[in-house]
Amino acid sequence: MRRWTRFCCSRLSARGNVQFLSGNPDHSEIEQIGLPEMEESHSNPAMNYLAHGFRFLDSPLMVAGTAVPDWLSVADRRVRVRSRRIHEHLDSLDADLRTIAEGMLQHLHDDDLFHRSVRFVMLEAELSLRFRRIMPDRFDHRPALLGHIVIELLLDDFIARQFSEVLDVYYAALSQVSELQIQEAVNAVATRTTDRLAGFVQQFRITKFLYDYADDTRLLGRLNQVMKRVTLPSLDSDCLPVLRDARQLLNEHGEELLHAVATEAVEPELSLRTETEISGARFHRARHVINVPHVQKTTVISAPVLTRENR
Repeated sequence: MRRWTRFCCSRLSARGNVQFLSGNPDHSEIEQIGLPEMEESHSNPAMNYLAHGFRFLDSPLMVAGTAVPDWLSVADRRVRVRSRRIHEHLDSLDADLRTIAEGMLQHLHDDDLFHRSVRFVMLEAELSLRFRRIMPDRFDHRPALLGHIVIELLLDDFIARQFSEVLDVYYAALSQVSELQIQEAVNAVATRTTDRLAGFVQQFRITKFLYDYADDTRLLGRLNQVMKRVTLPSLDSDCLPVLRDARQLLNEHGEELLHAVATEAVEPELSLRTETEISGARFHRARHVINVPHVQKTTVISAPVLTRENR
Protein backbone atom coordinates (compact mmCIF):
# COMPACT_ATOMS: atom_id res chain seq x y z
CA MET A 1 0.00 0.00 0.00
CA ARG A 2 1.38 3.37 -0.97
CA ARG A 3 2.35 5.96 1.60
CA TRP A 4 -0.47 8.38 0.74
CA THR A 5 -3.05 5.61 0.95
CA ARG A 6 -1.77 4.67 4.38
CA PHE A 7 -1.89 8.34 5.35
CA CYS A 8 -5.49 9.03 4.35
CA CYS A 9 -7.39 5.76 4.43
CA SER A 10 -8.28 6.14 8.13
CA ARG A 11 -10.11 9.36 7.23
CA LEU A 12 -12.34 7.77 4.59
CA SER A 13 -14.95 5.16 5.39
CA ALA A 14 -16.15 2.44 3.06
CA ARG A 15 -18.91 2.89 0.48
CA GLY A 16 -18.94 6.66 0.55
CA ASN A 17 -20.07 7.15 4.16
CA VAL A 18 -18.45 10.10 5.90
CA GLN A 19 -16.66 9.24 9.10
CA PHE A 20 -14.51 11.74 10.98
CA LEU A 21 -11.87 10.74 13.46
CA SER A 22 -12.52 11.71 17.03
CA GLY A 23 -10.80 14.73 18.45
CA ASN A 24 -10.12 18.22 17.18
CA PRO A 25 -6.53 19.55 17.42
CA ASP A 26 -6.07 22.86 19.23
CA HIS A 27 -4.64 23.48 16.75
CA SER A 28 5.36 30.96 1.95
CA GLU A 29 3.29 32.52 0.23
CA ILE A 30 3.15 32.59 -3.57
CA GLU A 31 2.25 35.75 -5.42
CA GLN A 32 -1.52 35.78 -5.61
CA ILE A 33 -3.04 36.11 -9.06
CA GLY A 34 -4.37 39.64 -9.36
CA LEU A 35 -8.03 38.77 -9.29
CA PRO A 36 -10.45 41.67 -9.15
CA GLU A 37 -13.01 41.86 -6.39
CA MET A 38 -15.85 39.38 -6.58
CA GLU A 39 -18.80 40.81 -8.43
CA GLU A 40 -21.07 37.76 -8.46
CA SER A 41 -21.20 35.57 -5.40
CA HIS A 42 -22.00 32.47 -7.46
CA SER A 43 -18.83 32.77 -9.56
CA ASN A 44 -16.01 30.60 -8.24
CA PRO A 45 -12.77 30.89 -10.21
CA ALA A 46 -10.79 27.70 -9.90
CA MET A 47 -8.16 27.29 -7.20
CA ASN A 48 -6.56 24.25 -5.63
CA TYR A 49 -8.22 23.61 -2.29
CA LEU A 50 -8.07 19.87 -1.78
CA ALA A 51 -4.27 19.64 -1.83
CA HIS A 52 -4.13 22.04 1.11
CA GLY A 53 -6.91 20.48 3.16
CA PHE A 54 -7.06 16.73 2.54
CA ARG A 55 -4.51 15.87 5.25
CA PHE A 56 -6.67 17.42 7.96
CA LEU A 57 -10.11 15.95 7.29
CA ASP A 58 -10.49 14.97 10.94
CA SER A 59 -10.46 18.70 11.82
CA PRO A 60 -13.11 20.66 9.88
CA LEU A 61 -11.88 23.94 11.37
CA MET A 62 -8.37 23.24 10.08
CA VAL A 63 -9.73 22.33 6.64
CA ALA A 64 -11.61 25.63 6.48
CA GLY A 65 -8.48 27.54 7.50
CA THR A 66 -6.43 25.98 4.71
CA ALA A 67 -8.92 27.36 2.16
CA VAL A 68 -8.96 30.92 3.50
CA PRO A 69 -6.07 32.46 1.48
CA ASP A 70 -7.58 31.31 -1.81
CA TRP A 71 -11.10 32.25 -0.77
CA LEU A 72 -9.96 35.78 0.02
CA SER A 73 -8.18 36.18 -3.31
CA VAL A 74 -11.59 35.85 -4.95
CA ALA A 75 -14.09 37.09 -2.37
CA ASP A 76 -12.21 40.20 -1.23
CA ARG A 77 -8.74 40.69 -2.65
CA ARG A 78 -8.18 43.77 -0.48
CA VAL A 79 -7.82 41.43 2.48
CA ARG A 80 -4.74 39.27 2.96
CA VAL A 81 -3.59 36.97 5.73
CA ARG A 82 0.13 37.11 6.48
CA SER A 83 2.13 34.60 8.50
CA ARG A 84 3.75 37.09 10.85
CA ARG A 85 0.47 38.78 11.69
CA ILE A 86 -1.26 35.44 12.30
CA HIS A 87 1.50 34.41 14.72
CA GLU A 88 1.10 37.72 16.55
CA HIS A 89 -2.59 37.03 17.23
CA LEU A 90 -2.66 33.26 17.83
CA ASP A 91 -2.49 33.45 21.62
CA SER A 92 -5.42 35.86 21.80
CA LEU A 93 -7.81 33.58 19.89
CA ASP A 94 -10.18 31.03 21.36
CA ALA A 95 -9.60 27.37 20.50
CA ASP A 96 -11.82 27.28 17.40
CA LEU A 97 -10.55 30.50 15.86
CA ARG A 98 -6.98 29.46 16.61
CA THR A 99 -7.47 26.21 14.68
CA ILE A 100 -8.82 28.13 11.68
CA ALA A 101 -5.86 30.52 11.88
CA GLU A 102 -3.43 27.62 12.01
CA GLY A 103 -5.06 26.27 8.87
CA MET A 104 -4.21 29.59 7.21
CA LEU A 105 -0.61 29.19 8.37
CA GLN A 106 -0.54 25.68 6.97
CA HIS A 107 -1.68 26.95 3.56
CA LEU A 108 1.04 29.60 3.45
CA HIS A 109 3.64 27.09 4.60
CA ASP A 110 2.55 24.56 1.97
CA ASP A 111 2.77 27.16 -0.79
CA ASP A 112 6.27 28.06 0.33
CA LEU A 113 7.46 24.45 0.02
CA PHE A 114 5.37 23.46 -2.99
CA HIS A 115 6.26 26.31 -5.32
CA ARG A 116 9.99 25.91 -4.60
CA SER A 117 10.03 22.15 -5.14
CA VAL A 118 12.04 20.80 -8.05
CA ARG A 119 9.20 18.87 -9.63
CA PHE A 120 6.78 21.79 -9.53
CA VAL A 121 9.31 24.12 -11.15
CA MET A 122 10.01 21.63 -13.93
CA LEU A 123 6.36 20.82 -14.60
CA GLU A 124 5.49 24.51 -14.61
CA ALA A 125 8.14 25.16 -17.23
CA GLU A 126 7.05 22.15 -19.29
CA LEU A 127 3.35 23.09 -19.34
CA SER A 128 4.07 26.76 -19.98
CA LEU A 129 6.05 25.68 -23.05
CA ARG A 130 3.22 23.48 -24.30
CA PHE A 131 0.67 26.26 -23.92
CA ARG A 132 3.10 28.68 -25.61
CA ARG A 133 3.12 26.47 -28.69
CA ILE A 134 -0.57 27.17 -29.25
CA MET A 135 -0.32 30.79 -28.01
CA PRO A 136 2.83 31.98 -29.78
CA ASP A 137 2.42 35.72 -29.15
CA ARG A 138 5.29 36.57 -26.82
CA PHE A 139 3.14 39.24 -25.18
CA ASP A 140 0.44 36.70 -24.30
CA HIS A 141 0.57 36.17 -20.53
CA ARG A 142 -1.64 33.11 -20.51
CA PRO A 143 0.96 30.35 -21.04
CA ALA A 144 2.94 31.22 -17.89
CA LEU A 145 -0.23 31.58 -15.85
CA LEU A 146 -1.66 28.31 -17.15
CA GLY A 147 1.60 26.46 -16.60
CA HIS A 148 1.27 27.34 -12.94
CA ILE A 149 -2.40 26.90 -12.12
CA VAL A 150 -3.08 23.80 -14.24
CA ILE A 151 -0.59 21.86 -12.12
CA GLU A 152 -2.38 22.93 -8.96
CA LEU A 153 -5.89 22.14 -10.19
CA LEU A 154 -4.90 18.76 -11.59
CA LEU A 155 -3.11 17.90 -8.36
CA ASP A 156 -6.51 18.24 -6.65
CA ASP A 157 -7.93 15.84 -9.24
CA PHE A 158 -5.00 13.47 -8.70
CA ILE A 159 -5.81 13.33 -4.99
CA ALA A 160 -9.51 12.82 -5.69
CA ARG A 161 -8.72 9.87 -7.98
CA GLN A 162 -6.43 8.25 -5.43
CA PHE A 163 -9.12 8.40 -2.73
CA SER A 164 -12.53 8.08 -4.34
CA GLU A 165 -14.50 9.55 -1.43
CA VAL A 166 -12.19 12.38 -0.46
CA LEU A 167 -14.16 15.19 -2.13
CA ASP A 168 -17.35 14.08 -0.39
CA VAL A 169 -15.53 14.08 2.93
CA TYR A 170 -13.90 17.44 2.18
CA TYR A 171 -17.20 19.17 1.53
CA ALA A 172 -18.79 17.42 4.51
CA ALA A 173 -16.01 18.78 6.71
CA LEU A 174 -16.57 22.32 5.45
CA SER A 175 -20.29 22.01 6.09
CA GLN A 176 -19.55 21.61 9.80
CA VAL A 177 -17.95 25.05 10.10
CA SER A 178 -19.94 28.28 10.24
CA GLU A 179 -19.06 30.70 7.46
CA LEU A 180 -19.47 33.54 9.97
CA GLN A 181 -16.94 31.85 12.26
CA ILE A 182 -14.48 31.63 9.38
CA GLN A 183 -14.99 35.31 8.62
CA GLU A 184 -14.51 36.15 12.31
CA ALA A 185 -11.17 34.32 12.34
CA VAL A 186 -10.02 36.24 9.27
CA ASN A 187 -11.04 39.57 10.76
CA ALA A 188 -9.08 38.73 13.91
CA VAL A 189 -5.77 38.19 12.09
CA ALA A 190 -5.93 39.97 8.72
CA THR A 191 -4.61 43.42 7.92
CA ARG A 192 -8.17 44.68 7.40
CA THR A 193 -11.66 43.30 7.96
CA THR A 194 -14.11 41.92 5.43
CA ASP A 195 -17.85 41.29 5.28
CA ARG A 196 -17.67 39.47 1.93
CA LEU A 197 -16.13 36.17 2.90
CA ALA A 198 -19.08 34.46 4.63
CA GLY A 199 -21.35 34.71 1.60
CA PHE A 200 -18.62 33.43 -0.70
CA VAL A 201 -17.94 30.41 1.53
CA GLN A 202 -21.63 29.56 1.45
CA GLN A 203 -21.64 29.63 -2.35
CA PHE A 204 -18.41 27.61 -2.48
CA ARG A 205 -20.08 24.82 -0.54
CA ILE A 206 -23.13 24.89 -2.80
CA THR A 207 -21.40 24.89 -6.20
CA LYS A 208 -18.88 22.13 -5.32
CA PHE A 209 -16.87 22.94 -8.43
CA LEU A 210 -13.89 20.82 -7.37
CA TYR A 211 -15.68 17.88 -9.00
CA ASP A 212 -15.29 19.67 -12.36
CA TYR A 213 -11.53 19.14 -12.31
CA ALA A 214 -12.03 15.49 -13.32
CA ASP A 215 -13.22 16.41 -16.82
CA ASP A 216 -11.09 18.33 -19.33
CA THR A 217 -14.00 20.24 -20.85
CA ARG A 218 -15.41 21.33 -17.50
CA LEU A 219 -11.91 22.16 -16.31
CA LEU A 220 -11.45 24.37 -19.36
CA GLY A 221 -14.63 26.20 -18.39
CA ARG A 222 -13.27 26.81 -14.89
CA LEU A 223 -9.99 28.05 -16.35
CA ASN A 224 -11.94 30.49 -18.50
CA GLN A 225 -13.47 31.90 -15.33
CA VAL A 226 -9.93 32.63 -14.18
CA MET A 227 -9.09 34.21 -17.54
CA LYS A 228 -12.13 36.46 -17.23
CA ARG A 229 -11.14 37.51 -13.71
CA VAL A 230 -7.65 38.51 -14.80
CA THR A 231 -8.98 40.15 -17.98
CA LEU A 232 -7.19 37.80 -20.37
CA PRO A 233 -8.67 36.27 -23.55
CA SER A 234 -10.69 33.11 -23.12
CA LEU A 235 -9.23 29.73 -23.95
CA ASP A 236 -10.29 27.69 -26.97
CA SER A 237 -10.78 23.96 -27.37
CA ASP A 238 -7.25 23.67 -28.76
CA CYS A 239 -6.14 23.73 -25.12
CA LEU A 240 -7.85 20.40 -24.45
CA PRO A 241 -4.95 18.23 -25.74
CA VAL A 242 -2.58 20.12 -23.46
CA LEU A 243 -4.89 19.54 -20.49
CA ARG A 244 -5.03 15.85 -21.40
CA ASP A 245 -1.23 15.66 -21.50
CA ALA A 246 -0.97 17.64 -18.27
CA ARG A 247 -3.27 15.14 -16.57
CA GLN A 248 -0.92 12.35 -17.64
CA LEU A 249 2.06 14.24 -16.21
CA LEU A 250 0.21 14.55 -12.90
CA ASN A 251 -0.51 10.83 -12.96
CA GLU A 252 3.23 10.25 -13.21
CA HIS A 253 4.43 12.88 -10.74
CA GLY A 254 1.50 13.55 -8.40
CA GLU A 255 2.91 11.65 -5.45
CA GLU A 256 6.22 13.45 -5.77
CA LEU A 257 4.43 16.81 -5.69
CA LEU A 258 2.54 15.78 -2.57
CA HIS A 259 5.78 14.83 -0.85
CA ALA A 260 6.92 18.43 -1.29
CA VAL A 261 4.32 19.59 1.22
CA ALA A 262 4.57 16.52 3.44
CA THR A 263 8.17 17.42 4.25
CA GLU A 264 9.85 20.44 5.72
CA ALA A 265 12.77 22.05 3.90
CA VAL A 266 13.64 25.69 4.36
CA GLU A 267 15.92 25.79 1.34
CA PRO A 268 15.37 22.70 -0.84
CA GLU A 269 18.24 21.94 -3.16
CA LEU A 270 17.49 22.41 -6.86
CA SER A 271 19.35 20.02 -9.14
CA LEU A 272 19.01 22.19 -12.26
CA ARG A 273 22.24 22.41 -14.19
CA THR A 274 21.75 24.30 -17.42
CA GLU A 275 19.93 27.35 -18.70
CA THR A 276 17.92 25.05 -20.99
CA GLU A 277 16.65 23.07 -18.03
CA ILE A 278 15.39 26.15 -16.20
CA SER A 279 13.96 27.93 -19.27
CA GLY A 280 10.49 29.16 -18.53
CA ALA A 281 10.61 28.23 -14.86
CA ARG A 282 9.64 30.80 -12.28
CA PHE A 283 11.03 30.55 -8.78
CA HIS A 284 8.75 31.89 -6.07
CA ARG A 285 10.48 33.13 -2.96
CA ALA A 286 8.55 33.34 0.27
CA ARG A 287 9.42 33.53 3.94
CA HIS A 288 9.56 30.18 5.68
CA VAL A 289 6.78 29.76 8.22
CA ILE A 290 8.12 28.37 11.47
CA ASN A 291 6.32 26.41 14.17
CA VAL A 292 3.61 25.08 11.87
CA PRO A 293 2.02 21.89 13.28
CA HIS A 294 1.64 18.61 11.36
CA VAL A 295 4.97 19.00 9.50
CA GLN A 296 7.91 16.70 10.17
CA LYS A 297 11.52 17.42 9.25
CA THR A 298 13.02 15.20 6.59
CA THR A 299 15.01 15.47 3.37
CA VAL A 300 13.49 16.43 0.04
CA ILE A 301 14.60 14.08 -2.75
CA SER A 302 15.71 15.92 -5.87
CA ALA A 303 13.62 15.12 -8.93
CA PRO A 304 14.97 14.18 -12.37
CA VAL A 305 14.58 16.62 -15.22
CA LEU A 306 11.74 16.08 -17.68
CA THR A 307 12.87 14.75 -21.03
CA ARG A 308 11.04 14.00 -24.25
CA GLU A 309 11.34 10.31 -23.46
CA ASN A 310 9.27 10.56 -20.30
CA ARG A 311 6.66 13.02 -21.59
